[in-house]
Amino acid sequence: MRCCNVVVTPTYEQARAAADRATEAWRAGQPQGRLAGVPVTIKDLVFVAGVPAFGGAPCNRGFIPDANAAVVAALETEGAIVTCKTTTCESGYKLTADSPVSGITRNPWNKARTSGGSSGGAAAAVAAGCGPLAIGTDGVGSIRVPSSFCGVVGLKPTFGLVPRSPGFSPPSWASLAHTGPIARTVADAALLLEVIAAHDLRDAASLPVASRRFTVAPDRLDGLKIGTSVDFGYAAVDPQVRDAFEAASATLATLGAEIMPDCARFAPDMLERILKPIAYTEQAAAVANRDFIALSASDEDYREVIAKGRSYSGTDYVEASYRRAGLRASFLELFGKVDALVTPTVAVTAFRAGAVGVDQIAGCAVDRHLGWSPFSWPINLTGLPAATIPCGFDDSGLPIGLQIVATWLDEDLILRIAAAFERARPWVQFRPPLS
Repeated sequence: MRCCNVVVTPTYEQARAAADRATEAWRAGQPQGRLAGVPVTIKDLVFVAGVPAFGGAPCNRGFIPDANAAVVAALETEGAIVTCKTTTCESGYKLTADSPVSGITRNPWNKARTSGGSSGGAAAAVAAGCGPLAIGTDGVGSIRVPSSFCGVVGLKPTFGLVPRSPGFSPPSWASLAHTGPIARTVADAALLLEVIAAHDLRDAASLPVASRRFTVAPDRLDGLKIGTSVDFGYAAVDPQVRDAFEAASATLATLGAEIMPDCARFAPDMLERILKPIAYTEQAAAVANRDFIALSASDEDYREVIAKGRSYSGTDYVEASYRRAGLRASFLELFGKVDALVTPTVAVTAFRAGAVGVDQIAGCAVDRHLGWSPFSWPINLTGLPAATIPCGFDDSGLPIGLQIVATWLDEDLILRIAAAFERARPWVQFRPPLS
């Protein structure tokens, strides 16, 4: 874990004690729970009772929550063992896991490259073999981006399916944040989702959905209509990512799916007119009681995001919300024509460690914060479920991800497609070359 800097707070002593108890239970033939003795890491935006919760923010030093997040309580009820809190950026504001608290988190496939984020410590830990399961959060792509960069499975459930309280994520991304699983295999991600999906009245967005079984049957995909989009009609995409995506689409066709190409096209100004007025305002609101002196130890980029968020008016936020409703309606129309949508997960592979992002792709200028991840944040704006699975590597050996999106509460379909692809193009045998 040290080589990639994925741990912000270890809980090893508690984990050893829990492992001893689990061992005795297994020996007695009485293991407790579906995850009895299984190690799991928790992103530092999610509360673990009695363990410091920095959330990547220097101003949170000394804060120790006295209650578990709902997902942590569910994991412990099923016998899982929390091994550590994993790194994230400050308040989850960007798509890397670097912060003034923990420094730079690196990619196990190439330690000169970023892990992605903001659940970068979680995804890098799973990729490096530090444990099979991790909990991440996703406000604009923060589960899917690092999972794609690190070559693992990441699933953002339908908004509200997994409760977020108590923890940092709801105030930081009030209308955008999801909590979900990161794992090495589709079956493991499905099991983890099954454990943490629940209704919790402490989260106002939590859906009153009964407990569900998420079955993974790696069948063929005959009869399914799968829409594809390599660029949403406007986005710059690295040529190697394009090639990997086209190959993945061809694989889905061999599994029996009817592929409907170029079926999703959106306005190129969505980032500026919809996402930023909502996301940046919600970030600013999360620290409304802190002035710039209190944020003086924060990243300069973070302070710029907060300043931008404070500059939007209430009218700007509401107008963006109206446009957001239009985006949601366009997806509703899309899923009247197709069963699922696949895209690249990210428009690039992992870039230089320590960078916020890239500002050019294939010679085209893009927004440094979010322009290189054009496929992730529109899905947060709609609240749709989406997963990323590995679908190849670039010429330098860095993983490339395939994003699978389905209509609301249809995680089963996402898992079905992912499992079929996993069987056709298995990835579990690929491991990063850690020294």
